[in-house]
Amino acid sequence: MIFSYIKRFFNPCVFRYFFFFTLLCLMTLQVQAGSVETPKEPIIFTDPQVEKDYLQLAKELRCLVCQNQNLIDSNADLADDLRREVAKMLKQGKSKDQVTQFMVDRYGDFVLYNPPFKTQTWLLWGGPFVLMFFAIYWLLKKIKVDAKEANTDSAELSEKEKERLANILNKK
Repeated sequence: MIFSYIKRFFNPCVFRYFFFFTLLCLMTLQVQAGSVETPKEPIIFTDPQVEKDYLQLAKELRCLVCQNQNLIDSNADLADDLRREVAKMLKQGKSKDQVTQFMVDRYGDFVLYNPPFKTQTWLLWGGPFVLMFFAIYWLLKKIKVDAKEANTDSAELSEKEKERLANILNKK
């Protein structure tokens, strides 16, 4: 039985299709790998305090492309540009607050992982609590309705149902 599978596999027609399918899969992997780029120049700091501020800011700022990663974790080109911009501003002597304000002015509160509580972000901060309140309200209402239905199911039989039940039991 195994030999019939092997014989079928080495059939020239099947083998040719398998070969081309494998070749096609390998070509798509090569396309997905992308082109090889020259590595970018690393950011070098001479002052350890500036480097510490840079690392802290890069962890607090969000990558606008990845949206779920900070600038340190992201490999996007925009994140690299933002990292370089932050480093340049810090090397020029600007404070962390000035750099953060520049980024917020340019990209909005979305660039911050912890946006401040203000009128534009109240839904972001209060939305989960509002949804939780409505979910609890709906759950309690559903439990109450289910309990009420369970009580009506166990109600006593009507006179007509009692007569019908008595007739069934008498026949046996």
